[in-house]
Amino acid sequence: MKASTFFIGLAAGAVTSAVTVLYSTPKAGSELRDSVKNASLELKDKLKDVKGQVADLKESVTDLSKEAKELVPETVEEMKVSVADWKRSTEHNKKRLEKEISAIQTALDDLEKSIGTR
Repeated sequence: MKASTFFIGLAAGAVTSAVTVLYSTPKAGSELRDSVKNASLELKDKLKDVKGQVADLKESVTDLSKEAKELVPETVEEMKVSVADWKRSTEHNKKRLEKEISAIQTALDDLEKSIGTR
């Protein structure tokens, strides 16, 4: 199908629809025109509002992205420092616990040997 045939059919359908709506409407022509005009003005206002909200959202996302670029590396570095500090602070307890576990294991081995020789 050629594009021109398609567009001719589309235009004919649009005209037919418009005529059908005009003849089947319960309002007078002037009332219908006023209603259409008011609806189009309301739609334009709503589109302006949406446009403004989209612009605000876009600006907010841009600001958030900039803040994230600054804060994320800083936070990661702080977390690394905190983990390193925690490891250093727990190293003494880790060594102490390893010694206690080793002593308990030795005591158990000695106990098994003493029970086995009786």
